[in-house]
Amino acid sequence: MPHQQSGSPHAGKGLILGAFSSDRDDEPSQLSDAGEAFDKQVNGKLKELLAISGPPLKKGKTRIFHGLHQAFPNVVVVGLGKKAMGINIDENWNEDKENIRAAVAAGCRQLQDLELACVEVDPCGDAQAAAEGAALSIFEYGELKQKKKPNLEIQLHGSDGIDAWQKGIHYAEGQNLARYLMEGPANHITPTRFATIIEDKLKSFSSNTTVHKRDKSWIQEQGMGSFWSVAKGSDEPPVFLEVHYQGSSNPKEAPLVFVGKGITFDSGGISIKPSANMDAMRADMGGAATIFSAIVTAAELKLPINLIGLAPLCENLPSGKANKPGDVVTAMNGKTIQIDNTDAEGRLVLADALHYAHHFNPRAILDAATLTGAMDIALGSAATGVFTNSQKLWHHLYEASILTGDRVWRMPLFEHYTKQMTDCQLADINNIGKYRSGGACTAAAFLKEFVTAPHWAHLDIAGVMENKDEVPYLRKGMAGRPTRTLVEFITRLALDKQIF
Repeated sequence: MPHQQSGSPHAGKGLILGAFSSDRDDEPSQLSDAGEAFDKQVNGKLKELLAISGPPLKKGKTRIFHGLHQAFPNVVVVGLGKKAMGINIDENWNEDKENIRAAVAAGCRQLQDLELACVEVDPCGDAQAAAEGAALSIFEYGELKQKKKPNLEIQLHGSDGIDAWQKGIHYAEGQNLARYLMEGPANHITPTRFATIIEDKLKSFSSNTTVHKRDKSWIQEQGMGSFWSVAKGSDEPPVFLEVHYQGSSNPKEAPLVFVGKGITFDSGGISIKPSANMDAMRADMGGAATIFSAIVTAAELKLPINLIGLAPLCENLPSGKANKPGDVVTAMNGKTIQIDNTDAEGRLVLADALHYAHHFNPRAILDAATLTGAMDIALGSAATGVFTNSQKLWHHLYEASILTGDRVWRMPLFEHYTKQMTDCQLADINNIGKYRSGGACTAAAFLKEFVTAPHWAHLDIAGVMENKDEVPYLRKGMAGRPTRTLVEFITRLALDKQIF
């Protein structure tokens, strides 16, 4: 699980300070409150050096100064852009928060490269955003390397906004947990190991959680024929992971139920994938990783809400026992499914989990899955695609994403797509659509056949699974998105019991 990597860092603290752009390009940058206070401590030297070291600092850029202060041998000034930009309706996020995350991240990485022991971070007017940018930026998966990078401890500079800073650290650590799970090799993060990691994380700080690790016998007894049809192709034992968090003072309060696709490695099965980049399919359990990381974070924050997390965990491999194109299986709700493509396995395991989710009389059901390459083609890495039957649920997911900067975008659930799935030769429904186009939409239409709850959302996170260079405060690798948006969504529902 994510942890600060140990090594032999250099002694001494670094300091990150923010600077806002002026209205005119030729005017000097305006230091933040913390920056102004530090400049007074060094008798105006910081402003003097900023002025002579180059043009006014642009958004996301950094400038480092050495030897200004005995306690902080290395000071990085980061460009925050213009002040008080607020919500950008074209970008669907809060510009100030995103600018702070990106700027602080750039400063942290620069000081991380110097192998310092500790860095203090200017809250820059939004301590939560600063904490998120700092903690997300320094995470790098190095679990299996002999040579570890030195640990960089991040601290808030001053005491202004300490509660918001701690909240931001929790949000970021939640996303980093998802990144850790998604990045780990499939022979290390097996279904059994995944379940154990989540169980251990919850046990470490919460006494009001219950973890059930259901085995093959339980899966078969429940009649989860769709899930089992995928799992039986691998020798790795499947696990149906079920987690209950009781944060509400009322144990009978309807829970918010999350369902996550948990394919710990997806070869495609008999309909095997091309070998190029198949290694990335170790992260095909990104749905399970994000929903459980969000629940872990909610438990750590002690949010007053009841939550349930469900994940069918298994591998999708070719073998003599694997699904074959043309096979027909029976799902838990009695519907028969014709499997024309074994690489459309995510929807098969989710079908039974979604039906099972209704057993808990849920307040709402949200599922997350790296479900379709079509979603990656449609939205790329800009946003998670959301299919929902509930305007209220959509509104609160959307509002949460504006705050976190990890955006969502609504997609259609038209009957047009359902007809393409139910026009099936041998069974009630096919696991792929009649036509090549609209693959993300037909996949969502398939899942809808296993949902009767009035408040349900399907999050297709295939496009946001991996970060190349698009999100400035995440390193290249598995992204753990949209964990923070899920946590913010949970927080909103915990504080307002009347939403639905």
